[in-house]
Amino acid sequence: MKKSIVPAGVLSAAESNLSELRKNLYPGRLIIAGLNDSGKCLIQVYAILGRSENSRNRVLEADEGRLFTETADPSKVKDPSLIIYNAMDETLMPDDTAAYVVSNGHQTDHVRQAYFNGETFNGAMQSSEPEPGKQNVTEYEPDKPNFTPRITAVSSWVKGKPRIEMGILRKSPWSDACDRHLYEMNDMGKGFGYCLTTYMGDGDPLPAFQGEPYLLPLGGDANFIAGTYWDALNADNRVSLAVKFIPKEGPPEIVIINKYSKVASST
Repeated sequence: MKKSIVPAGVLSAAESNLSELRKNLYPGRLIIAGLNDSGKCLIQVYAILGRSENSRNRVLEADEGRLFTETADPSKVKDPSLIIYNAMDETLMPDDTAAYVVSNGHQTDHVRQAYFNGETFNGAMQSSEPEPGKQNVTEYEPDKPNFTPRITAVSSWVKGKPRIEMGILRKSPWSDACDRHLYEMNDMGKGFGYCLTTYMGDGDPLPAFQGEPYLLPLGGDANFIAGTYWDALNADNRVSLAVKFIPKEGPPEIVIINKYSKVASST
């Protein structure tokens, strides 16, 4: 068996980035997309941190390959429009290749449908007119003054190699225009992933993420990775985290950690 060789500096850079993540009081929402140690499973990580009661009033739940947010206590809901959505989903593309989508909002459904229709990631991320009464999911979120970026990743197998596509849609510093930063990785090192967060840290308003997706380690099984990144997130602000293992064949595995328990509705 050919041994996987990690390029010089990659492991130390990934470990250094993990150390920096541990120091970050408030990355907001977090996405990691990569490959497991054996190279046989795509990995997606999604994490939610919250400062307000409304933002913290959430749990993650899974239904087969879909991951979605739910309110922890329905009696405390103030505005569900930006906190309730499908965070992970999947679809077959026209060539029967599976595409696995993860995002921090309603763009999960938009991108999944775009791939089903045979569109590209770049095409799905371009500006489009929203349906009446619905959000424009191809621009940053309308939560003034933060204008939270929309972060998205799509993982797939292409000719036996993992392909990761990632994007961040954020407000221009000069106007209300939307800047679109899109990335494509056509191979991945075993046991590594790329990360995007919505914010650089805490603040008022919250500072949007800057720079490119950065490397993080993804060694171990789903439970180990979930524990590693749950422990890395600020204990006061972390809300929920999920890790999805996606084998080349067979159903995916999803591990979820929720800080809060779901309260039954009184209605």
